[in-house]
Amino acid sequence: AAMMAAAVARRGRLGREGRASLCSFLLGASVAALPLLLGSSPSLLAAPGLRGRLALALHVAGVNAALLLIYPRPLYKIAVRACFLGFAFGCGLLLSAGRSAWRHFGWYMCSLSLFHYSEYLVTAINNPRSLSLDSFLLNHSFEYNLAALSSWVEFTLEKLFFPELKQITWLSTVGLLMVIFGDCLRKAAMLTAGSNFNHIVQNEKSDTHTLVTTGVYGWFRHPSYVGWFYWSIGTQVLLCNPICVVGYALASWRFFRERIEEEEITLIHFFGEEYLEYKRKVPSGLPFIKGVKLEL
Repeated sequence: AAMMAAAVARRGRLGREGRASLCSFLLGASVAALPLLLGSSPSLLAAPGLRGRLALALHVAGVNAALLLIYPRPLYKIAVRACFLGFAFGCGLLLSAGRSAWRHFGWYMCSLSLFHYSEYLVTAINNPRSLSLDSFLLNHSFEYNLAALSSWVEFTLEKLFFPELKQITWLSTVGLLMVIFGDCLRKAAMLTAGSNFNHIVQNEKSDTHTLVTTGVYGWFRHPSYVGWFYWSIGTQVLLCNPICVVGYALASWRFFRERIEEEEITLIHFFGEEYLEYKRKVPSGLPFIKGVKLEL
């Protein structure tokens, strides 16, 4: 948060899209205050009964009505997505604060929603010209959505048939630390790269495109991918999902191997010997991935 605030200070005021998203995210996250308003414990929303569900429904309806009144349609599309992520974050906080068997899933909800929202916010800070609804990465790919759904199904089934597997707090804590490390590394990479960072691999070099080799780029050639790799695996360690831990590791490794090779071909085309020299000195950061094998 301090890193993002410093970036905003360096690059000027946050644009209206960024401000709308931030206000909407916080508005959605205000669901975490419901137990205080109702005079109940945080576990209210995880407990059976209609009271918690009714409070959630009223909160969602009220917030959505407010967004419709405040924002015109272009901004509303941004606001409703940010609000949804904030709502998921707030619900995750409630589950995390309670003592239910879903506590670790609450950690996961916070991690997932904050990851996607911060992708949009950092892009709004760093490279507003490339900002779009796709910057939330909510529609990243069919495979990504299928992987998320698979992890939820595994967690639910194993919680039903092997509930003790989902209560290994030390293992979930390790996963949470992996998630925090991975997300912080990715956001540090985005902020360090500035306007050079883009969610889509660029095929044409712009006038402002420079080769970034400082900060976290001095540790790894692809720190944003390294961060995402360990973040994704960490989410499944957090959930104590043994099948998805293996599946995510293999699928993520294959995806980033192909993505890095594709990107490095472009970078060599852009920067030539400068990038090849950088490539010789700095590792990719991902295990057993050396990048494209290409010489000038």
